[in-house]
Amino acid sequence: MDIINGNGFVAHITRSAKRKSIAIKVQKGQVYLVVPVGLRLKLIEEVVAKKTRWILEKLAHQQVLLAIPPKAFISGEVFGLLDQQYTLKIVGGTHPAITVLGGELVVSVCNVAADNVHVIRQLLIKWYRRQAEVLLSQKTDVYARVIGVTPSGVAIKAYKSRWGSCSYANSIAYNWKLVGAPERVVDYVVIHELCHILHHNHSPAFWQAVARYCPDYRERGAWLKNNGGRLEI
Repeated sequence: MDIINGNGFVAHITRSAKRKSIAIKVQKGQVYLVVPVGLRLKLIEEVVAKKTRWILEKLAHQQVLLAIPPKAFISGEVFGLLDQQYTLKIVGGTHPAITVLGGELVVSVCNVAADNVHVIRQLLIKWYRRQAEVLLSQKTDVYARVIGVTPSGVAIKAYKSRWGSCSYANSIAYNWKLVGAPERVVDYVVIHELCHILHHNHSPAFWQAVARYCPDYRERGAWLKNNGGRLEI
């Protein structure tokens, strides 16, 4: 694999007969280029130079995400749901289960002394997905009436790099992790996807529609961009 030195980063080059243009990816703090087989190195360097600002912004953002410590799944850890904060409490029980008691997420495990990280994580994921199915369906119904659109369906999915989507058949899908964000941010994503029923693109007309129902959408979207990594379970 070839490399080129950018302004403050190293870009790793892979050549592919399937590529007709340069694809730039920034993953886990590394820069990767997939380029056409016969493309000259000088042209690659010129493209990278033009995209340097974008690359540096992506690298800086990923450094923030990489610095976020992973969940430990221990008593006292805090998990958010919309504007609510719940404290995790691990207790012994006859079978794995999760219950909400006041401001606590009480997780029962068969053996408190054992390594229960996987069990607790799976219970939390199932709990969040259930909350997402109810809350995001309700919010979609409410905002669909406000905007005057009718989605053909609502689904909850496990996206890796997106928070929602709207198909050309007007079916809406959301990332279940979204409900861990503040409610105003969740509302923005719902409005965003519903406005795609009006405009299946990101044209000025689309953003005008979003702004009509969510005037501070830029601020809410920025929160998700800057803090989305904290919603990992």
